[in-house]
Amino acid sequence: MSDPIAFIDLAAQRERLGSRVDEAILRVVNHGGYIMGPEVKTLEADLSAFCGAKHTISCANGTDALGFVLMAKGVKECDAVLCPSFTFAATAEVVAWTGATPIFIDVREDTFNLDIASLEAGVKTARKLGLNPVAVIPVDLFGLPADYDAIEAVCEREGMWMLCDAAQSFGASYKGHKVGSMGLATTTSFFPAKPLGCYGDGGAVFTNDDELAAVMRSIRVHGQGSDKYDNVRIGMNGRLDTMQAAVLIEKLKIFPSEIEARDKVAKRYNAHLRDIAVVPETPEGYTSVWAQYTLRMAGFDREQFQADLKAAGVPTAVYYPKPLHQQTAYKGYPVAGNGLPVSERLALEVVSLPMHPYLTEAVQDRVIAAVKDAMVKQRRAAAE
Repeated sequence: MSDPIAFIDLAAQRERLGSRVDEAILRVVNHGGYIMGPEVKTLEADLSAFCGAKHTISCANGTDALGFVLMAKGVKECDAVLCPSFTFAATAEVVAWTGATPIFIDVREDTFNLDIASLEAGVKTARKLGLNPVAVIPVDLFGLPADYDAIEAVCEREGMWMLCDAAQSFGASYKGHKVGSMGLATTTSFFPAKPLGCYGDGGAVFTNDDELAAVMRSIRVHGQGSDKYDNVRIGMNGRLDTMQAAVLIEKLKIFPSEIEARDKVAKRYNAHLRDIAVVPETPEGYTSVWAQYTLRMAGFDREQFQADLKAAGVPTAVYYPKPLHQQTAYKGYPVAGNGLPVSERLALEVVSLPMHPYLTEAVQDRVIAAVKDAMVKQRRAAAE
């Protein structure tokens, strides 16, 4: 039997980087600036140059990044923040931290991203409940940007601001603009499995707003003012470790070529699987970094499909098996309009295939063949 396939192959990337990461980490060990050392400022400058944002504020993780913005904007009880239900819990979690109310909205079937009609319904739901809708957090699911222009149009009309959750999409673009340069602010995660990941936890906020950036830098270090023992606001300990910054500096150098490689893999998957499955398409004017490559399994037994692929040595994953509004911690919060049928349906249909820049065509062929075999097997069984 062939060797099992890696779902995300960080070892292959590590081999490519070679001694460059070792040397970067050793430099930190030798200079001893483990907290807010010189590599942190270098990384922030490199990230700003990459995405076009005026300010980059690095931080401990992608969840803290979201928290920075909400805290800096003074989001509070009686405020409502709208966010999609079909995503990871961190997006809604930070809203609950502030005492505000997350209102869950639905997503589109074709992009998995925020649905504008549901957003508008969510604003009405907030006001009906006596809440003040202050912001929306669109999530760029699986690496594809949301429709920022359409969302900002709603925000402008309704007096809200947009915080882009790009934990999965940093490196992508929308209508010629890099992710990180749009909205009031954009956040991302450098969790190891992300398209640009470090060797632990890490995150960043991008903004062109000078005042917002200054407040977030204060929040990052316990709300400090001009002196670290003069705390002018409530903050947190949200700093990025210098070693993680050193690793990210090296990874960012190869990131553009990795994005290109990911796109080639996705296009090849699409070309071979489009006739047999519902594949993810990239709208015109968008690019994706393909944090995940996700099929829809409508009409198929997903568990059997996953079992058949596992038997062939092909790993799969489900992102996400239960939308947030159905989870124990969040099911008490409001949903937009009359419910979120698309989020609920997608949770039963989606399945993700191996995706990373180091998938050779031979390995891709194994994945493609396993997918086709599993789906043909189910179709034959259904026809009997």
